[in-house]
Amino acid sequence: MSILKTRLRTLKEKYWPLIKSLQTGLLILTGLAGFMSARCPMDSWQMMLALIASLFFSISGSTILNMWYDRDIDARMKRTCTRPLPSGKVSPRNALVLGLIISGIGVGIALLMNLWFGVVIFAGLFFDVVVYTIWLKRRTHWSIIWGGISGGMPILAGRVLGLGHFDWIGIALALAILFWIPTHILTFNIRRSEDYASAGIPTFPARFGKKATRKIIAFSSIIAALAMGVAAYGIGMTIGYLRIMIVLSSGLLLLAVSGMIHSNERINFGLFKYASLYMLSSMLLVMAEGI
Repeated sequence: MSILKTRLRTLKEKYWPLIKSLQTGLLILTGLAGFMSARCPMDSWQMMLALIASLFFSISGSTILNMWYDRDIDARMKRTCTRPLPSGKVSPRNALVLGLIISGIGVGIALLMNLWFGVVIFAGLFFDVVVYTIWLKRRTHWSIIWGGISGGMPILAGRVLGLGHFDWIGIALALAILFWIPTHILTFNIRRSEDYASAGIPTFPARFGKKATRKIIAFSSIIAALAMGVAAYGIGMTIGYLRIMIVLSSGLLLLAVSGMIHSNERINFGLFKYASLYMLSSMLLVMAEGI
Protein backbone atom coordinates (compact mmCIF):
# COMPACT_ATOMS: atom_id res chain seq x y z
CA MET A 1 0.00 0.00 0.00
CA SER A 2 2.82 2.41 0.87
CA ILE A 3 4.48 1.72 -2.50
CA LEU A 4 1.21 2.48 -4.29
CA LYS A 5 0.79 5.72 -2.37
CA THR A 6 4.35 6.72 -3.22
CA ARG A 7 3.80 6.04 -6.93
CA LEU A 8 0.51 7.93 -6.96
CA ARG A 9 2.15 10.87 -5.21
CA THR A 10 4.99 10.83 -7.74
CA LEU A 11 2.54 10.78 -10.66
CA LYS A 12 0.61 13.66 -9.13
CA GLU A 13 3.77 15.73 -8.65
CA LYS A 14 4.82 15.08 -12.25
CA TYR A 15 1.53 15.42 -14.14
CA TRP A 16 -0.78 17.60 -12.05
CA PRO A 17 1.16 20.84 -12.79
CA LEU A 18 0.54 20.23 -16.50
CA ILE A 19 -3.12 21.24 -16.19
CA LYS A 20 -2.62 24.58 -14.35
CA SER A 21 -5.25 23.67 -11.77
CA LEU A 22 -6.12 27.24 -10.68
CA GLN A 23 -6.67 28.41 -14.25
CA THR A 24 -8.59 25.24 -15.09
CA GLY A 25 -10.73 25.61 -11.97
CA LEU A 26 -11.67 29.20 -12.84
CA LEU A 27 -12.64 28.23 -16.39
CA ILE A 28 -14.75 25.33 -15.11
CA LEU A 29 -16.47 27.80 -12.79
CA THR A 30 -17.31 30.05 -15.76
CA GLY A 31 -18.84 27.06 -17.54
CA LEU A 32 -20.97 26.23 -14.51
CA ALA A 33 -22.00 29.89 -14.24
CA GLY A 34 -23.04 29.91 -17.87
CA PHE A 35 -25.15 26.79 -17.35
CA MET A 36 -26.79 28.06 -14.17
CA SER A 37 -27.49 31.45 -15.76
CA ALA A 38 -30.11 29.67 -17.90
CA ARG A 39 -32.03 29.01 -14.67
CA CYS A 40 -32.67 25.42 -15.66
CA PRO A 41 -32.87 22.86 -12.86
CA MET A 42 -30.33 20.08 -12.74
CA ASP A 43 -31.88 16.90 -14.09
CA SER A 44 -29.67 14.75 -11.89
CA TRP A 45 -26.32 14.60 -10.21
CA GLN A 46 -25.13 12.60 -13.22
CA MET A 47 -25.70 15.59 -15.49
CA MET A 48 -23.74 17.90 -13.19
CA LEU A 49 -20.93 15.36 -12.99
CA ALA A 50 -20.86 15.01 -16.79
CA LEU A 51 -20.79 18.81 -17.22
CA ILE A 52 -17.87 19.20 -14.84
CA ALA A 53 -16.05 16.21 -16.36
CA SER A 54 -16.41 17.50 -19.93
CA LEU A 55 -15.09 20.92 -18.91
CA PHE A 56 -12.28 19.50 -16.81
CA PHE A 57 -10.99 17.07 -19.44
CA SER A 58 -11.28 19.43 -22.41
CA ILE A 59 -9.69 22.40 -20.60
CA SER A 60 -6.97 20.26 -18.99
CA GLY A 61 -6.25 18.53 -22.30
CA SER A 62 -5.83 21.81 -24.16
CA THR A 63 -3.54 23.12 -21.42
CA ILE A 64 -1.35 20.00 -21.62
CA LEU A 65 -1.14 20.31 -25.41
CA ASN A 66 -0.17 23.97 -25.04
CA MET A 67 2.59 23.02 -22.61
CA TRP A 68 3.77 20.30 -24.98
CA TYR A 69 4.06 22.74 -27.88
CA ASP A 70 5.56 25.57 -25.79
CA ARG A 71 8.15 23.45 -23.97
CA ASP A 72 11.04 25.14 -25.83
CA ILE A 73 10.04 28.70 -24.91
CA ASP A 74 9.10 27.61 -21.38
CA ALA A 75 12.70 26.44 -20.97
CA ARG A 76 13.93 29.98 -21.73
CA MET A 77 11.74 31.72 -19.16
CA LYS A 78 12.61 31.87 -15.45
CA ARG A 79 8.93 31.66 -14.50
CA THR A 80 8.30 28.45 -16.45
CA CYS A 81 11.63 26.63 -16.74
CA THR A 82 10.77 24.35 -13.80
CA ARG A 83 7.55 23.07 -15.38
CA PRO A 84 7.38 19.28 -15.93
CA LEU A 85 8.32 19.34 -19.65
CA PRO A 86 11.28 21.77 -19.75
CA SER A 87 12.64 20.32 -16.51
CA GLY A 88 12.54 16.78 -17.96
CA LYS A 89 10.12 15.34 -15.38
CA VAL A 90 7.67 14.41 -18.15
CA SER A 91 8.65 13.36 -21.67
CA PRO A 92 7.19 15.26 -24.66
CA ARG A 93 5.70 12.04 -26.04
CA ASN A 94 3.89 11.22 -22.79
CA ALA A 95 2.54 14.76 -22.54
CA LEU A 96 1.32 14.74 -26.15
CA VAL A 97 -0.44 11.39 -25.77
CA LEU A 98 -2.00 12.41 -22.45
CA GLY A 99 -3.16 15.75 -23.85
CA LEU A 100 -4.77 14.16 -26.90
CA ILE A 101 -6.52 11.46 -24.86
CA ILE A 102 -7.85 13.84 -22.22
CA SER A 103 -8.99 16.37 -24.84
CA GLY A 104 -10.76 13.62 -26.76
CA ILE A 105 -12.54 12.43 -23.62
CA GLY A 106 -13.70 15.96 -22.78
CA VAL A 107 -15.04 16.71 -26.27
CA GLY A 108 -16.58 13.23 -26.51
CA ILE A 109 -18.52 13.66 -23.25
CA ALA A 110 -19.69 17.09 -24.39
CA LEU A 111 -20.95 15.80 -27.75
CA LEU A 112 -22.85 13.00 -26.04
CA MET A 113 -24.55 15.52 -23.76
CA ASN A 114 -25.59 17.99 -26.45
CA LEU A 115 -24.42 18.61 -30.02
CA TRP A 116 -24.07 22.38 -29.75
CA PHE A 117 -22.44 22.11 -26.33
CA GLY A 118 -19.86 19.77 -27.86
CA VAL A 119 -19.31 22.07 -30.84
CA VAL A 120 -18.56 25.05 -28.59
CA ILE A 121 -16.26 22.97 -26.37
CA PHE A 122 -14.36 21.77 -29.45
CA ALA A 123 -14.18 25.34 -30.79
CA GLY A 124 -12.62 26.51 -27.52
CA LEU A 125 -10.01 23.77 -27.68
CA PHE A 126 -9.28 24.48 -31.37
CA PHE A 127 -8.88 28.23 -30.86
CA ASP A 128 -6.68 27.70 -27.82
CA VAL A 129 -4.31 25.05 -29.15
CA VAL A 130 -4.25 25.50 -32.92
CA VAL A 131 -5.07 29.16 -33.55
CA TYR A 132 -3.58 30.77 -30.44
CA THR A 133 -0.67 28.57 -29.37
CA ILE A 134 0.53 26.93 -32.58
CA TRP A 135 -0.30 29.57 -35.17
CA LEU A 136 -0.23 33.05 -33.61
CA LYS A 137 1.45 33.16 -30.18
CA ARG A 138 5.00 33.37 -31.56
CA ARG A 139 4.04 35.57 -34.51
CA THR A 140 1.96 38.46 -33.24
CA HIS A 141 0.99 40.29 -30.08
CA TRP A 142 -2.63 40.14 -31.32
CA SER A 143 -2.69 36.44 -30.45
CA ILE A 144 -4.12 37.42 -27.06
CA ILE A 145 -7.45 38.19 -28.75
CA TRP A 146 -7.74 34.64 -30.05
CA GLY A 147 -6.69 33.31 -26.68
CA GLY A 148 -9.47 35.42 -25.20
CA ILE A 149 -12.00 33.87 -27.56
CA SER A 150 -11.06 30.40 -26.36
CA GLY A 151 -11.32 31.62 -22.77
CA GLY A 152 -14.90 32.72 -23.40
CA MET A 153 -15.99 29.36 -24.78
CA PRO A 154 -16.65 27.51 -21.46
CA ILE A 155 -19.21 30.07 -20.25
CA LEU A 156 -20.86 30.17 -23.68
CA ALA A 157 -20.90 26.35 -23.76
CA GLY A 158 -22.55 26.20 -20.34
CA ARG A 159 -25.22 28.69 -21.43
CA VAL A 160 -25.86 26.74 -24.64
CA LEU A 161 -26.19 23.49 -22.69
CA GLY A 162 -28.69 25.07 -20.32
CA LEU A 163 -30.84 26.58 -23.07
CA GLY A 164 -30.29 24.16 -25.94
CA HIS A 165 -29.50 27.07 -28.26
CA PHE A 166 -27.44 30.28 -28.56
CA ASP A 167 -28.69 33.65 -27.31
CA TRP A 168 -27.37 37.17 -26.87
CA ILE A 169 -26.82 36.73 -23.13
CA GLY A 170 -24.40 33.87 -23.75
CA ILE A 171 -22.55 36.04 -26.27
CA ALA A 172 -22.40 38.91 -23.74
CA LEU A 173 -21.00 36.58 -21.06
CA ALA A 174 -18.36 35.31 -23.50
CA LEU A 175 -17.46 38.90 -24.45
CA ALA A 176 -17.05 39.76 -20.77
CA ILE A 177 -14.46 36.99 -20.49
CA LEU A 178 -12.84 37.98 -23.80
CA PHE A 179 -12.28 41.58 -22.66
CA TRP A 180 -11.38 40.56 -19.10
CA ILE A 181 -8.49 38.42 -20.33
CA PRO A 182 -6.36 41.39 -21.58
CA THR A 183 -6.73 42.97 -18.13
CA HIS A 184 -5.40 39.77 -16.60
CA ILE A 185 -2.75 38.87 -19.18
CA LEU A 186 -1.40 42.31 -20.14
CA THR A 187 -0.74 43.25 -16.52
CA PHE A 188 1.24 40.01 -16.30
CA ASN A 189 3.05 40.86 -19.57
CA ILE A 190 4.17 44.13 -18.02
CA ARG A 191 5.28 42.47 -14.80
CA ARG A 192 7.21 39.70 -16.63
CA SER A 193 8.36 41.66 -19.68
CA GLU A 194 11.96 40.40 -19.46
CA ASP A 195 10.78 36.77 -19.42
CA TYR A 196 8.67 37.23 -22.54
CA ALA A 197 11.50 39.06 -24.29
CA SER A 198 13.96 36.25 -23.53
CA ALA A 199 11.52 33.72 -25.00
CA GLY A 200 10.92 35.83 -28.09
CA ILE A 201 7.16 36.12 -27.54
CA PRO A 202 5.66 39.32 -29.02
CA THR A 203 3.61 41.28 -26.47
CA PHE A 204 1.77 44.58 -26.35
CA PRO A 205 4.26 46.15 -23.88
CA ALA A 206 7.16 45.28 -26.20
CA ARG A 207 5.34 46.57 -29.29
CA PHE A 208 3.58 49.68 -27.97
CA GLY A 209 5.24 50.36 -24.62
CA LYS A 210 3.90 50.08 -21.09
CA LYS A 211 2.04 53.40 -21.12
CA ALA A 212 -0.02 52.51 -24.19
CA THR A 213 -0.58 49.00 -22.84
CA ARG A 214 -2.06 50.40 -19.64
CA LYS A 215 -4.51 52.44 -21.75
CA ILE A 216 -5.49 49.24 -23.56
CA ILE A 217 -5.99 47.54 -20.18
CA ALA A 218 -8.24 50.38 -19.00
CA PHE A 219 -10.33 50.26 -22.21
CA SER A 220 -10.59 46.47 -22.04
CA SER A 221 -11.67 46.63 -18.38
CA ILE A 222 -14.44 49.08 -19.22
CA ILE A 223 -15.79 46.83 -22.00
CA ALA A 224 -15.54 43.74 -19.76
CA ALA A 225 -17.46 45.44 -16.95
CA LEU A 226 -20.14 46.73 -19.36
CA ALA A 227 -20.55 43.31 -21.00
CA MET A 228 -20.87 41.63 -17.61
CA GLY A 229 -23.39 44.25 -16.51
CA VAL A 230 -25.49 43.83 -19.68
CA ALA A 231 -25.44 40.04 -19.26
CA ALA A 232 -26.42 40.35 -15.58
CA TYR A 233 -29.36 42.58 -16.57
CA GLY A 234 -30.39 40.11 -19.29
CA ILE A 235 -30.32 37.23 -16.83
CA GLY A 236 -32.62 39.21 -14.56
CA MET A 237 -30.17 39.49 -11.69
CA THR A 238 -31.81 40.81 -8.55
CA ILE A 239 -30.99 44.31 -7.33
CA GLY A 240 -28.95 43.06 -4.38
CA TYR A 241 -26.61 41.02 -6.57
CA LEU A 242 -26.50 43.83 -9.15
CA ARG A 243 -25.27 46.24 -6.49
CA ILE A 244 -22.44 43.87 -5.58
CA MET A 245 -21.61 43.49 -9.29
CA ILE A 246 -21.47 47.30 -9.66
CA VAL A 247 -19.13 47.59 -6.68
CA LEU A 248 -16.85 44.89 -8.06
CA SER A 249 -16.82 46.48 -11.53
CA SER A 250 -16.10 49.90 -10.03
CA GLY A 251 -13.06 48.47 -8.27
CA LEU A 252 -11.80 46.98 -11.52
CA LEU A 253 -12.24 50.26 -13.39
CA LEU A 254 -10.66 52.29 -10.59
CA LEU A 255 -7.53 50.13 -10.55
CA ALA A 256 -7.32 50.10 -14.36
CA VAL A 257 -7.58 53.90 -14.63
CA SER A 258 -5.17 54.36 -11.71
CA GLY A 259 -2.67 52.12 -13.45
CA MET A 260 -2.99 54.22 -16.59
CA ILE A 261 -2.46 57.52 -14.75
CA HIS A 262 0.07 56.39 -12.14
CA SER A 263 2.39 53.90 -13.78
CA ASN A 264 3.93 51.82 -11.00
CA GLU A 265 4.48 48.15 -10.26
CA ARG A 266 2.34 48.13 -7.10
CA ILE A 267 -0.84 49.22 -8.90
CA ASN A 268 -0.10 46.93 -11.84
CA PHE A 269 0.30 43.89 -9.58
CA GLY A 270 -2.79 44.89 -7.60
CA LEU A 271 -4.81 45.02 -10.81
CA PHE A 272 -3.48 41.61 -11.84
CA LYS A 273 -4.63 40.09 -8.54
CA TYR A 274 -7.94 41.94 -8.45
CA ALA A 275 -8.83 40.90 -12.01
CA SER A 276 -8.93 37.24 -10.94
CA LEU A 277 -10.94 38.11 -7.81
CA TYR A 278 -13.35 40.14 -9.93
CA MET A 279 -14.03 37.31 -12.36
CA LEU A 280 -14.33 34.71 -9.60
CA SER A 281 -16.79 36.88 -7.68
CA SER A 282 -18.81 37.69 -10.80
CA MET A 283 -19.17 34.00 -11.63
CA LEU A 284 -20.28 33.21 -8.09
CA LEU A 285 -22.92 35.95 -8.31
CA VAL A 286 -24.23 34.54 -11.59
CA MET A 287 -24.34 31.05 -10.05
CA ALA A 288 -26.08 32.34 -6.93
CA GLU A 289 -28.72 34.03 -9.08
CA GLY A 290 -29.32 30.79 -10.95
CA ILE A 291 -29.98 28.69 -7.84
